[in-house]
Amino acid sequence: MATVTVKNIPDDLYERLKSVAEINRRSINSEIIMCIENTVISRQINIDEVLENARRLRRLTAGHPISDEAFNRAKADGRP
Repeated sequence: MATVTVKNIPDDLYERLKSVAEINRRSINSEIIMCIENTVISRQINIDEVLENARRLRRLTAGHPISDEAFNRAKADGRP
């Protein structure tokens, strides 16, 4: 296996990585490998599952139409 050295990791990022590693009961090295795997390894998309989720959401929201104006107003109201 190859060895990689990562330099100049910002302190706040390192602390977050350390916390996540502890939560997952992994070493920091193992957590970094998991982060890389989750980012680099592509996942096959199940198109039937994606379409079924879209259809389900469409059915759930069919009775609640909203105009662009109302949508944009709701977005603006939700911002600080």
